[in-house]
Amino acid sequence: MGVDLETITVERDGHVVLVTIDHPNSAMNAVDELLHRELAELFRYLAVGEDELIAGARAIVLTGHGPAFSAGGDMSWFPQLSSPDRLNRLRREGKQIIWDQLDIEPPVICALNGPAVGLGASIALMCDVIVMADTAALIDPHVKVGLVAGDGGAAIWPLLVGPLAAKRHLMLGLPLGADEALRLGIAAEVCDRADVATSARRWADDLAAQPPLAVQGTKISVNQQIKQALLTSFDVSTALEMTCFHTNDHAEAVAAFVEKRAPHYTGS
Repeated sequence: MGVDLETITVERDGHVVLVTIDHPNSAMNAVDELLHRELAELFRYLAVGEDELIAGARAIVLTGHGPAFSAGGDMSWFPQLSSPDRLNRLRREGKQIIWDQLDIEPPVICALNGPAVGLGASIALMCDVIVMADTAALIDPHVKVGLVAGDGGAAIWPLLVGPLAAKRHLMLGLPLGADEALRLGIAAEVCDRADVATSARRWADDLAAQPPLAVQGTKISVNQQIKQALLTSFDVSTALEMTCFHTNDHAEAVAAFVEKRAPHYTGS
């Protein structure tokens, strides 16, 4: 039983399911076509919750293997996303990832072991509890690569930090570090990277010890507010993001990153 994924492992330990992003082709768990597709498969699997491996689970711990939770989009993948069919598949999968994540009924504890960038940041911020390494950061650099902040970022950042701060973080790609995340109540706990897994498991065990139907019902109720924000901005931001894949500025951002030089944008 279980789900067969190449980039993500799913294990069960008592009442807790342990999920680890572990891309064999990326030490930083960068999101390429394979990981993007498997994230969609993972969250649908967890949201349905009927498989023997996860049935009756009371908490889920989500983390990354290695130095990063997920370092954002794989820059070598972006040039492949020019055809309408691939962009449409990207849009559908992106929507499925975020909406299915919110429909997972057991609480999800994010053990943020390192940088969570782009889609990785959105996934981390959609979790129910974040335990953050003191060296970790949440970053949404969509604009830095010539794209509108999709992947749910345009919805979740304003909810958590307010519209003005969200626009600074999204338009300039400013990192949200661990200390500030803790001050804002986004991180529940900040600790040494070596202690992140243990601390996250403690939160999971504490939640698993509560009445499960009450915990899950409370989570579902609060997540309705996040879904309302997604209804307002997700499809708009994603549609605008898709058009950016065809712009000269996006191509220039990718080229400048590969060539390790400053980009020159023309607004075209």
